[in-house]
Amino acid sequence: MTTLARKLRLKDYFALAFGTMVGVGWLVLMDDWLGRGGPLGAILGFALGGILLLPVGYVYGQWVKRLPDAAGEAAYTAQVFPPIVSYFTGWMMLLAYFIVCPWEAVALGKLAAYIFPSLNSYELYQVAGQPIFLPRLILGIALTVFLAILNYRGIRLSASFQNWTTTTVLLVFVALLGISSAHGKPANFEPAFRATPFVSILLTLQIVPYFMTGFESVPKVAEEAHRDFRSTEFFRAIALALLVGAGFYVLTIAAVAYVAPWQGLLGKHFATAIAFEQAVRARWPVRLILVMAMFGLFQCFNGNFVASSRMLFAFGRRRTIHPGFGTIHSEFLTPSVAVLGITAGTLGGLLLGDALLVPVTEVGSMASALGWLAACASFWMVEKRTGMRLVAGLGILVSLILVLMKVLPAFPGHFSPAEWIAFAIWVVLGAALHWGRS
Repeated sequence: MTTLARKLRLKDYFALAFGTMVGVGWLVLMDDWLGRGGPLGAILGFALGGILLLPVGYVYGQWVKRLPDAAGEAAYTAQVFPPIVSYFTGWMMLLAYFIVCPWEAVALGKLAAYIFPSLNSYELYQVAGQPIFLPRLILGIALTVFLAILNYRGIRLSASFQNWTTTTVLLVFVALLGISSAHGKPANFEPAFRATPFVSILLTLQIVPYFMTGFESVPKVAEEAHRDFRSTEFFRAIALALLVGAGFYVLTIAAVAYVAPWQGLLGKHFATAIAFEQAVRARWPVRLILVMAMFGLFQCFNGNFVASSRMLFAFGRRRTIHPGFGTIHSEFLTPSVAVLGITAGTLGGLLLGDALLVPVTEVGSMASALGWLAACASFWMVEKRTGMRLVAGLGILVSLILVLMKVLPAFPGHFSPAEWIAFAIWVVLGAALHWGRS
């Protein structure tokens, strides 16, 4: 029987998990983060989110060691829940990964237009009042096709690309911290919170699942580990990605708020770049930030493309959707049909343009938290040791709170009607693929 190629090592798993987590949100949505919590509220929200997710990460580390299956949450929940619960758990996680792909394809055009304003020309149509420009659309299509070819032709190619982009992002990130420390001042942090400390942290915490989704991408490529890879290293990659990812967000917010008065950045596109340009009074930091953003976009797009294609492949292999998606290419040993499926879906989402950006964040957060909740609940049910069940219980509690913050009207920032509609559309699509699979 043909199996997926086994090529990945620890550094590949870290780059995949971190890269899947960190894209261009720190540039494109910095004004939204500061607007939610102020600098300290946003910092504490991301720091708390990273710490709270460690028990969830531990559960994933235990699961992937026991059950290295590309289906991830669908495979874990299948151990204790009915097949339909298992399927829709996986379907929610697929949403969390897949939705990032058109998000990043759209963000590429937005980012490029900041450098070359002439790209904002040849308007084709509008979605929710946002124009769709032909040059930006072409850029998104080109990147999508490039990553599709990369992933179609082999996991080693994709992993090497991921390692290269992740290394570049981290090196430029360190340089930006140095610039901020040299040109910033503590007074720029005032006021520390946008509203009360509790509300500021809560509003930030609600979006953390979306921006921290990625650590659990490790199990999706567990079947592609090198033959001498030790199963205990899966959790090392997960924990490292969680800690480095949370640290990245915390330090980026701190650097931006330290280098320029944060209230003057609200409502500004690319607030991170504007802050550094104001502080240094030159354009070169902007160019540096845009280079970092481009590589961040590439790593995030590629990481989520890998994870979502593996989940779609696993669904096909388990015959919960059309079995054709479970096809493995005989030469490249990749999930070729699933790769083409994610490519088609990304190109379709790309046509929606900028209207995707912030609403997608909310829907992705909910989907991620649901998947984490199901994985932790399944582990709690199969595990007999008290200590392990305690960790799983903490994971359940954290995930449940994150879900409730999105669905209960009592919490600020709960789902809007438009977000519920988007969520419902995904559920209906999953049902159609499942019951129409034959």
